[in-house]
Amino acid sequence: MTTSFSDLIASETPVLVDFSAEWCGPCKMLAPVLKEVKGRIGAAARIVKIDIDANEQIAAFYKVKSVPTLILFKNGEVQWRESGLLTAQQLENALRAHI
Repeated sequence: MTTSFSDLIASETPVLVDFSAEWCGPCKMLAPVLKEVKGRIGAAARIVKIDIDANEQIAAFYKVKSVPTLILFKNGEVQWRESGLLTAQQLENALRAHI
C-alpha cells in the first residue's frame, strides 16, 4: 500500500518534508542534521525525504526552486518553510514551535 503525498501531509502529527536531490551536495550535508533532530524530537514529528527529480509535480506545486528546501506540514497546511542548510538547533527550534 502506498500513501499519497496529500495523505502523508494531512496528518495531525507534523510532517517535515526534506525536498532534496541526489546531485545536491548541501542535501547530503543536511542528512545527518535531520537524523540528529529526529533523535531529539522522536515521535513528535515525522521527517520525510522527497527527491525533486522523481517527484517533479509535487516540487512544482510547492514552488521548490532550490534544494534543500524544508517544509513543515500539519493537517495538510504549510506551517513553516526554509531553504538551505540549517544547524540541528535551528531546525529543532523551528519544529518545536509547531509541535
